Amino acid sequence: MAETAGDVLVQTLLDWGVDTIFGLPGDGINGIIESMRKRKDDLRFIQTRHEEAAAFMACGYAKTTGRLGACIATSGPGGVHLLNGLYDAKLDGVPVIAITGMQFHDLLHTHTQQDVELDKLFMDVCVYNARVMGPAHTENVVELACRTALTRRGVAHVTVPVDFQSEEVSKGKRTPRNVAHHVSSVQAFKAGMPHEDDMAAAANLLNAGTKIAILSGAGAVGSGPLVEEIADRLGAVIIKPLLGKASVPDASPFCLGGVGLLGTRPSQEALEECDTLLIIGSCFPYIEFYPKPGSAKCIQIDIDGARIGLRCPVDVGLVGYAKTTLEHLLPRLEQHDDRSFLETGQKRMKVWMDLMEKRGSVRDMPMKPQVVAHELGKRLSDDAIFISDSGTIATWYARYLPFRYGQMCTLSGNLATMACGLPYAIAAQAAHPGRQVVAIVGDGGFSMLMAEYATAVKYNLPVKILIIKNNALGQIKWEQIAFLGNPEYECELHPIDFVKFAEACGGKGYRIDDPALCGRQLDVALADPGPVIIEAVVDPNEPPLPPKVTMEDVTHFASAIARGTQGRGDIMKTVFRDKIREVL
Repeated sequence: MAETAGDVLVQTLLDWGVDTIFGLPGDGINGIIESMRKRKDDLRFIQTRHEEAAAFMACGYAKTTGRLGACIATSGPGGVHLLNGLYDAKLDGVPVIAITGMQFHDLLHTHTQQDVELDKLFMDVCVYNARVMGPAHTENVVELACRTALTRRGVAHVTVPVDFQSEEVSKGKRTPRNVAHHVSSVQAFKAGMPHEDDMAAAANLLNAGTKIAILSGAGAVGSGPLVEEIADRLGAVIIKPLLGKASVPDASPFCLGGVGLLGTRPSQEALEECDTLLIIGSCFPYIEFYPKPGSAKCIQIDIDGARIGLRCPVDVGLVGYAKTTLEHLLPRLEQHDDRSFLETGQKRMKVWMDLMEKRGSVRDMPMKPQVVAHELGKRLSDDAIFISDSGTIATWYARYLPFRYGQMCTLSGNLATMACGLPYAIAAQAAHPGRQVVAIVGDGGFSMLMAEYATAVKYNLPVKILIIKNNALGQIKWEQIAFLGNPEYECELHPIDFVKFAEACGGKGYRIDDPALCGRQLDVALADPGPVIIEAVVDPNEPPLPPKVTMEDVTHFASAIARGTQGRGDIMKTVFRDKIREVL
């Protein structure tokens, strides 16, 4: 059988290690879909219910494998739907290739059906973006798309007019300069080593520091033992942005937990008091949580030189891979005998963890969301992959689900988009069929793409989806009240029975609403061999309190209550009880 442009596209993806692609068929990609059908034993196609979910799955697949994620969508609206998931990949620096269709090449720009120039639409989201101009163009474009996505850790997009997809390569016009098969799938890696003078300068600053904090981000994932060894040598504390949660264990003696509104009080205090800050592979976006300019010396390690000094003034920038850089930096560092800064952080962390234990163990009714997350955290297996959606749910993920070496965890970082939790979990389970995969999601985020649970059932992917059900857009509600001082408005959600929904899709559903039974019920649900939804009904008036409450927060909160926030009596009782427990 003659080779078509679609065949070339599929073979090139395979050459670059793509083994799974997420998407929906459509008439704008029929030629490519047929080529995938012919290679279905080599390239697994997972059919989604929405193209946005397909892009999230490609992103989640890349995040949990380190390989190139792939998604496909038809022309026009199908391609448009990919964008949110692709921006998620862009903002977190994840390699993804998106394949889309276009209408017949000689009808573009003539108001034909689904006449959307997706290459123009995708210009901002991509590190590589191309329209295939004929069968002989396909290999060149797809090869470079895969190479660029991996090298620049971003989104590559290839769009192919539908008539080219089924056209035989032998019949396509090839220009004299376009020598057949002049490209390859050999990937090259840069050395990733900073300049020698910069390494020496960084070591001098770290050796001179007395109160050293390490901000360990996504770039440090996989280098945890090195980060801990450096912290031990310097008497430093380790603080983790959300995307760096998997860089070192939460139980590490150097770790003060997360940073920012979802973080811990000890981490915030350490950043306020440190005289030296080492940033490893992070561009944590909340500038207000960094040391004030001029108060601390700063060394930053990043693979992208453009990100050096992005959030706070940097004294030394080290451009290179985190692991390679740390390996060469460690021998230059002197042993610090003064452990007082570290010991202060450890004492504060014990107080904080005691508080988290109290809040995670209360037996109040309605059940607190902290209780559910706390009980789940104790039940994650040694090789678990656990995932969070965005919203208040990320607070419970950050504080109550402890990471250990051997596990994997992730969420949407810089985009902080809702609805990613379920698709991420499906992708992670598809990539790692033998591992426990659990997603903790809110009812708002889950309901956006809840049809994808049927995808998990269809492919018998035993994901466990824990829905924290408070019938509200919780994060927005508390932002309106505590950050803006406005009464809550239009954040309440119409309730959905997620147990019945799970059963309607052919899966299993469990409901938890009693804190005394929560742990035992989680044991049963997590042991179920198939895809499961766990609906945990929680107190809608439990706020995700920041690690340190400011007078401005108190003023805004009081203003919102006084101006008529719905359920203000219950909210006040909940907050009052929480603060009483803090001081007992």
